[in-house]
Amino acid sequence: MLATLTQNSSPFDLTINASHLLVVLPKQEKFSKKQPTPGEETLKNTLKRRNMALNKLCEEPVSADLENGILCSWVMIDTHKSVFDQQTAVRKAIQQLLSENPIEIHLDILGNSNQKRHFAEIAVYIAWVNGAALPVRKNQPERHSLTHIHLYGYKDEGNFTLQRALAEGNLLARGLTVLPPNELTPETYREQIKKLSKNEGWAYQEYPLSKLKKIGAGAFIAVAQGSAIEDAAIVHLHYPGKRQIKKHISLVGKGICFDTGGHNLKPPRHMQGMHEDMNGSAVALGILLAATRAELPFEIDCWLAIAQNHISPHAYKQNDVITALNGLTIEIVHTDAEGRMVLADTLTLAEKQKPDIIIDFATLTGSMHTALGSRYCGIFSNQESLALKAVTAGKKSGERVCAFPMDSDYAESLDSEIADIKQCAIGGEFDHILAACFLHKFVKDTPWIHMDLSASSHKDGLGAVGSEVTGFGVSWAIELLTHR
Repeated sequence: MLATLTQNSSPFDLTINASHLLVVLPKQEKFSKKQPTPGEETLKNTLKRRNMALNKLCEEPVSADLENGILCSWVMIDTHKSVFDQQTAVRKAIQQLLSENPIEIHLDILGNSNQKRHFAEIAVYIAWVNGAALPVRKNQPERHSLTHIHLYGYKDEGNFTLQRALAEGNLLARGLTVLPPNELTPETYREQIKKLSKNEGWAYQEYPLSKLKKIGAGAFIAVAQGSAIEDAAIVHLHYPGKRQIKKHISLVGKGICFDTGGHNLKPPRHMQGMHEDMNGSAVALGILLAATRAELPFEIDCWLAIAQNHISPHAYKQNDVITALNGLTIEIVHTDAEGRMVLADTLTLAEKQKPDIIIDFATLTGSMHTALGSRYCGIFSNQESLALKAVTAGKKSGERVCAFPMDSDYAESLDSEIADIKQCAIGGEFDHILAACFLHKFVKDTPWIHMDLSASSHKDGLGAVGSEVTGFGVSWAIELLTHR
């Protein structure tokens, strides 16, 4: 639940009853006489004590107590810096206030008219996305959610509809991802999605294992058959759009609620956190929610591959040969490469509807994390121009992506002597590329982007988001779709 927003075009007055104040300034070398800075004398003394120049507030926000007891945080936004850097600076400033667990905060926006709009959009979004507490199961939670945000210095006629939608989508993705695996099973996950679909007016359809067996979705079934309970399914959601439809979009998400690695069992340090292996599906859901709340002019199909990768006498194993939904036979090389298996049949179902673009999201490979760390996500596309647009969307949204190659000679490593294709190579050094080459077989010529979510989790937060689980992909996708 997002905090209520109150807007006032007048500047903040220090006589207002407030406890926590964020002041957002444009980059400047000295204090402005035309626009006095709230708490200016306190800020001057704080900067002097730290031997810090005023313009360093672009990099390092500072906070201090004002005489009336308000905790004030000051930050500058340098519009020549990247959106990521701007968001990071504002997030750090807001975190200085949220560390005291306030119920409400006040935002004061300074600058010219163009600056104020930009600054307000960043500050309101970051206050919303960080002000809501994520689910925890402590008897005494360390923090609670903001209930109110007061904005001064700028008033948006649209009431920040897009920023609210992005925050709601991001929070949905993060809120689902942090749930423990005994609570978010394929069955309970589908129940939550069904309730959300009813609330948002999405058409809901399930492909349970019985139906998947009838249609020949062998790649998905191979992974799901290791679970004792047959609760795995491919879930299909449809949003028809509320305005003149411009494009037909398909979103696909990997929803492995827990990944043991199967017979190729993960060691404890690599199995820790594997309840987050459903993050790709949560991101796809978050994008669908954001697009719905913003009433974007797109028809959207959302396909979620929901299962678990367990070890059992029925689990698939190395050297099995599986027949996928599109008829390709797959030689199994490693049971911990289950994500590309469940995605393969899900992509086939998405491709059959002939959308204008398919975008899939998955916490797919450790090698992408090795390649990029957790500050960027890696993307692949079957169209060079689309890959360039994806990178541009990353720069504009603050969710940065790096495009990787997928040339045909890479796919030679997937040649099999007994099947049409290998699932992966045994070495795994460039497995992120091979995984993309594998998935490419299931989208045909449909314009397609595959995002390997190496930045789904980043210690101490990333860009606009302060929690370890980032919800990366929601803002990026909305930016890509609205400006593509």
